[in-house]
Amino acid sequence: MEYSPLVDRIAGEGAAAWDIHQQGVDRQANGEDVIVLSVGDPDLDTPAPIVEAAIDALHAGDTHYPPALGEWPLRELIAEHFTSTGARVGPENVAVVSGAQNGLCFASMLLFQPGDEVIVLQPNYVTYEATIALSGATQVGVATREADGFRPDARAIDAAVTSRTRALLITNPNNPTGVVMTPAELEAIADIARRHDLWVVSDEVYSMLTFDTPHSSIAALPDMGDRTVTVSSLSKSHAMTGWRSGWIIGPASLMRHAENLSLCVLYGLPGFIQRAAIAGLRQANEIAADMRAIYRCRRDQVVESLAAVPNLRVVPPDAGMFVMLDVRDTGLSAADFAWRLLREHGVSVLDGTAFGPNAAGYVRLSYTLDEARLAEGCRRIEAFATALATNREHADV
Repeated sequence: MEYSPLVDRIAGEGAAAWDIHQQGVDRQANGEDVIVLSVGDPDLDTPAPIVEAAIDALHAGDTHYPPALGEWPLRELIAEHFTSTGARVGPENVAVVSGAQNGLCFASMLLFQPGDEVIVLQPNYVTYEATIALSGATQVGVATREADGFRPDARAIDAAVTSRTRALLITNPNNPTGVVMTPAELEAIADIARRHDLWVVSDEVYSMLTFDTPHSSIAALPDMGDRTVTVSSLSKSHAMTGWRSGWIIGPASLMRHAENLSLCVLYGLPGFIQRAAIAGLRQANEIAADMRAIYRCRRDQVVESLAAVPNLRVVPPDAGMFVMLDVRDTGLSAADFAWRLLREHGVSVLDGTAFGPNAAGYVRLSYTLDEARLAEGCRRIEAFATALATNREHADV
């Protein structure tokens, strides 16, 4: 029996990148002492008021079909939360979806078609290529350089635009680099979108987890509201990864199509989860502030712990929950470094190549574990890198 060609489009390097993570998880489940630093799943519990809101909703019988676009009070709160960026939106501009990944799939299926090209700044999140391919469109990567701080180059983006370009997909803040775009950088990207009449899909799932650089949204810029689809969720900022509580924000006309799509692939997010999201958004500032403080401390811990490790170089992030390590001076490829680190020292990290060709030679590690486990993970990474350096020195004698 044959399968649809779609199965090939949703596979590839991005999907394969998770093999090392899955092996680490499996080994840990089998009782081995493995430290999993390969996924952005917070070790923190969802705040109690959010959990209680869901439980109360369940006890009240909120177990029936929800509205396909989401409950109106939740859409109102999402719109109100987003207006703090300066964007002018209302609940009619919001669709509730099952996490940011689901939102990205909605954007792809509603905006793109076979033959389209979508420009993506690299390094980029590993699922983007397959998510774009769902629609039959093709990802076109535009590399950012570490020498420039992995910051966007508007001239390179503009040069990549062709007659087939349909959209720009940006990640702000970025995963894996943690770069937060400045207002000037966003304006340069917006100018490209206006001149070439392009959509912009803006993945802003880490917007509430910036440390020193304030987050700005491209949808708030003049004439960008009608050509921007913003994707976000409560997964990272509220330790709600498993709740799958996300949204897309865009033109009201798009939401009418999103409603039809939801009826086909989602049929609405469960009501009790929406009640939890309402509770989370009502306390968003306080909850996000607590999360930021925790992740800032963890970032600093990892950066300081690995700063002096031989043949490793740390790329400090401005936001999020990941650190990029340049491992090129170890003499190993990023894939070999990651696999040997897991097999020999019981630490799983991701090979950066999955995030784009310009991330080859880097690995990404998350700081989503408590300080003691992070410290142990850093000690193991240091031991591995030190042993590699010692072996190279002996080989050169």
